Amino acid sequence: MEMQIKLNGIQEVKEFVTAAGKCDFDIDIFYNRVVIDAKSILGVLSMDLHRVLTVRCYGTDDRFWKVLEKFAVQSAVA
Repeated sequence: MEMQIKLNGIQEVKEFVTAAGKCDFDIDIFYNRVVIDAKSILGVLSMDLHRVLTVRCYGTDDRFWKVLEKFAVQSAVA
């Protein structure tokens, strides 16, 4: 599943990465050709946070999905 999100600042990045880290499946975050492991706080912080980012999940977790919805800028794509 994919969702587009916007992270506005370090606290939101920390919340997102913490939630991603609790999942037992891979999660990528990307824009253009830049792909980062969503469980890496340094990786996510290195991205241009002024951009809308796409999150791709390779599994499902209701708690993580609720965090994603908090930062969503567009509805999910299956």
